[in-house]
Amino acid sequence: MSGERNAATEPVGERIAKVMARSGLCSRRDAEALIGAGRVAVDGRTLGEPGTRVLPGQKVTVDGTALPAAEPVRLFRYHKPLGVLTAARDPEGRRTIYDALPQGLPRLMPIGRLDINSEGLLLLTNDGALKRRLELPATGWLRRYRARAYGRIDDAGLKTLADGVTVDGVAYGPIQAKLDRQQGGNAWISLSLREGRNREVRRVLEHLGLQVNRLIRTAYGPFHLGALKDRGVEEVIPKVLKEQLGAKLLEGLAVPETGPAARRRTLTLKRAGEGPA
Repeated sequence: MSGERNAATEPVGERIAKVMARSGLCSRRDAEALIGAGRVAVDGRTLGEPGTRVLPGQKVTVDGTALPAAEPVRLFRYHKPLGVLTAARDPEGRRTIYDALPQGLPRLMPIGRLDINSEGLLLLTNDGALKRRLELPATGWLRRYRARAYGRIDDAGLKTLADGVTVDGVAYGPIQAKLDRQQGGNAWISLSLREGRNREVRRVLEHLGLQVNRLIRTAYGPFHLGALKDRGVEEVIPKVLKEQLGAKLLEGLAVPETGPAARRRTLTLKRAGEGPA
């Protein structure tokens, strides 16, 4: 009986703003503005509430034109450079990833973040639902990093992170860390963690008396930075996307049967003077 009650109270359909964003027409925020302006209708009935839910088969129109079909899910590996923010815009006018990305890409959203002083692998997607699923702690994807830090440490010291550590009242989960090499006054360290909290690597290494001066993310879940060049972007082809994410993470999303091309496609930013950055 409880199962029946839960099923009866579950929301039916998807929020209209989410449906519009998934079609690729606009962002959710823009969708809400269009709804508020009375420009969106479902089955001929003009909407005034962005929380309205749409059932499969219902016809959504904007200014009388049918909403495009949902765009297939796309995922990109991006080598985020040093000195750009993982943000759509910055009130202080600093460069963001959208200033550094090559031209010709669809509207993309970052999965997780890398701070302005970090570099390396950042996953980008055109689908907000996939973004949220891959960011959930329950997904449990391993993040791998290489850090260069000023100071001296040995593997015994790094193993203290394996059971988690509390720094300034913040409890961080288990981190696997090993010393790759000591190069002069700097130590190169490989780290693997699942939480990925804000500035986590920097804070736990500072706790050990080290000052991080370079931080590179080399992997996020099953996806690796590999030989992707600085500011390079490479799309994950649909076959690999389905193999690595599986049916559960892709449930309900529009996944293409075949990609625009089977070969690997890499985009890189033009050199200075060759065109707009």
